[in-house]
Amino acid sequence: MLLSIAASLGLATSPLPAEMPQPTMLAQIVVAQQAAGSVQSTPQNQADDALAQAESQAASQTADEPQPAEAQDAPDDLAEPVATEPQEQTDVVAPGTIVVTGSSEAIGRDPLVQLNEAAFDLTQDVDQAFVEPVADAYEKGLPKPVRKGLRNFFRNLLEPVNFLNYLLQFKPGKAFETLGRFTINSTVGLGGFIDVAKSKPFNLPYRRNGFANTLGYYGVGPGPFLVVPLVGATTLRDLVGSLLDQSFLPAVVGKPFGTPYYAIPAYTVNSLEFRIEFDEKLESIRESDDPYFAMRETYLCNREADIAALKNRPPPRDCSIEALMSEGAPLVGVGADLTQQELEAAMAPADAAAQPAAAPEPAAPPPAPAIIYISEEVVQPI
Repeated sequence: MLLSIAASLGLATSPLPAEMPQPTMLAQIVVAQQAAGSVQSTPQNQADDALAQAESQAASQTADEPQPAEAQDAPDDLAEPVATEPQEQTDVVAPGTIVVTGSSEAIGRDPLVQLNEAAFDLTQDVDQAFVEPVADAYEKGLPKPVRKGLRNFFRNLLEPVNFLNYLLQFKPGKAFETLGRFTINSTVGLGGFIDVAKSKPFNLPYRRNGFANTLGYYGVGPGPFLVVPLVGATTLRDLVGSLLDQSFLPAVVGKPFGTPYYAIPAYTVNSLEFRIEFDEKLESIRESDDPYFAMRETYLCNREADIAALKNRPPPRDCSIEALMSEGAPLVGVGADLTQQELEAAMAPADAAAQPAAAPEPAAPPPAPAIIYISEEVVQPI
């Protein structure tokens, strides 16, 4: 068969002559001739072309043959890529570390988180050591009618503040209902000790209002979140509004509302009543995974609901502890005082470490030449 193929192509059956160029040189000559368009289409040339192309392909696989431009630019360790940049970034956050973040909004509204957490821890210690036992003794030691009478009395004295703020919010109906409550309870209710107005035939429920609500109603934001000793959770807006509420009677009426004889008992009774009323809520906050986060979000969520109610809107979110804790992950540890840029930088290596480094695309191999196989002996290397 070898003889018949060679004869059909016009080749002699004798071995290659001694003066015939070596296959590699022959390949280079033929390639140069093809590029110049000078190779003649004869049987002998076809055989020479096939031999040259076969040897050119074999030679291109060796180290002496120039590589394509893409292969030359590729690094020496292309076969085993090393993800050096992610390794450098994971020095900041090791692989497998859980970085818990809060939203940029939460960071912006609680810029004093470290001070607030310290004040919160102090407040909790004082509450457990002093306030909770006193509130428990106050609840169990005083008869319920006496305790409710004290609460109604001091609450009734704030009805003029509620009335004024409903007027400022252009809610005349609720304003005059509040004024009616104050008049009825101050007279029929024995100076406010008995809440007669809430019952039939008046049916005028108590509605808490204040200057902080008026500010929020007209679009004033809450400002930074604060934990103030002896005050508790608040915001800058609510703190200013509360000071205005407490200053109204002393400024308008004067004595005795501007003296400690009124201020101290009023603050004490209101604080103890608040502690008793929200005992279960405070216990749920303590038992949560992050009590500070739960306390902050509970307060902010309730205040959002108060402002939304003034605008006749539904609450923007669920204020239950379970919903707030699942709504967003709390800030943990040192991450609480990071800026948003630092949090994003810390998150980047965690994402990079979770995904395997993509191997660089291998260089495209050179196009294979069209080879005409003449015989097995011809394509073997010499």
